[in-house]
Amino acid sequence: MQRLDLRQLLSQKLSPQQIQFIKLLQIPTVELEARIKEEMEINPALEEGREDADTEYESDNTDEYDSDDDYGNDEIDLNDYLHDDEISGYKMQGDKGGDDDEDREMPIAVSTSLIDSLFDQLGFLALDDKQYNIGMQLIGSIDNDGYIRRDLSAIANDLAFSQNIETTEEEIEQVLHMIQTFDPAGIAARDLPECLLLQLQRREQDEITVLAERIITSAFDEFTKKHYQKIQSKFNVSEDTLKRAVDLIVKLNPKPGGSGAGMTRVQYIIPDFILTNENGQLQLSLNSRNAPDLRISRSYSDMFDAYEKSDKKDKKLKETVTFVKQKLDAAKWFIDAIRQRQNTLLRTMEAIIKYQHEFFLEGDESKLRPMILKDIAEEIGMDISTVSRVANSKAVQTEFGIYPLKYFFSEGIATDSGEDASSREVKHILKEIIDKENKRKPLSDDKIEKMLNEKGYNIARRTVAKYREQLNIPVARLRKEL
Repeated sequence: MQRLDLRQLLSQKLSPQQIQFIKLLQIPTVELEARIKEEMEINPALEEGREDADTEYESDNTDEYDSDDDYGNDEIDLNDYLHDDEISGYKMQGDKGGDDDEDREMPIAVSTSLIDSLFDQLGFLALDDKQYNIGMQLIGSIDNDGYIRRDLSAIANDLAFSQNIETTEEEIEQVLHMIQTFDPAGIAARDLPECLLLQLQRREQDEITVLAERIITSAFDEFTKKHYQKIQSKFNVSEDTLKRAVDLIVKLNPKPGGSGAGMTRVQYIIPDFILTNENGQLQLSLNSRNAPDLRISRSYSDMFDAYEKSDKKDKKLKETVTFVKQKLDAAKWFIDAIRQRQNTLLRTMEAIIKYQHEFFLEGDESKLRPMILKDIAEEIGMDISTVSRVANSKAVQTEFGIYPLKYFFSEGIATDSGEDASSREVKHILKEIIDKENKRKPLSDDKIEKMLNEKGYNIARRTVAKYREQLNIPVARLRKEL
């Protein structure tokens, strides 16, 4: 039997303005310009440029308009849209500006894709139509790192079903060997040993290159496990000769797809903040691309002038005014969201600078203090999620390089002195210890743990292993050298 219940619930929902602010906050500077252009395309009431100081508009008869039908209940005062104060108290990079700052292009590097390059090279081969189509299918099967991992039988089935081309694995492999001669060396290999061999075959076939090829074809498992004595005995070579062959192999490119032309569009990191040190005083600037000049279109105020002089009973005109008001509201919300974004970015970055002041003065990683999102959120009086959105997608330019904001957040490690040390500091010391170790007898995680404990850092072996993996440093056995 159905029942009707009456319940009272209290829930919290984000307003459209809050959602818009959150989306704008999390995008980096390099994407902000595209987002602004997109908004201007869909909202004709929004345009670029500074507001004129004498722009005024008063709507004296809004009540008369609002009293009829359901076209709106809010008064429209264009001054609300045209006289928003600029954010003051902060310096924007480019404020001294001029046209040069407005027209300057951001440094974006674009490269030809690897697939396009391979298609171009395929066109230089003397192939019949069937071979050319096979080559196109093979190139399309190359992964981002430059390998073909699909079985040739699966590629043959694809050709049969999608292009109605009957072929054999032998014919496909014949075309594959042609593609494997393309640049970059090692492209279209089916596994790592084949990739390395393809690169070695392009080198001068001297004693060291031949030995390197024999190691890959006959002792690759021993090589990956660094059982060098077994390899030396197997091929009956001197330690110096083996070392030269191993050095040659490790210098080869295991991911040819990630080099040369590249798989995707390359884009430099654009800093959201610029931090300078002027005689010991840190000066923070916001990238000028984060502070665009936006205004309400003046032509929309002219529409209100036309409305004032017209018959207020005209229903179509009222509908037009309602549409204009919606666009004005949307434009004002967007401008407010941009300015709120600027304010939030600056407050967050200033709190980070205050917390990591010593690092920004000297650039010494050991000066980094333990800092978590909660510390900054409490400092600026905002939610942790807001700080997280800023930290995950923004970067700051300093005298020591460009750093993503999340670089400055790290956990704390207890020390013998009773203070907390940044995990970044511990990782820095761990890396120094490994860099200085005897590569013939690399240090185990247990020994590194004891050395860190002797330096006053209370750290467990599993934490040493975690930090080592985060630094992309292999285990001791794989760090061993001849």
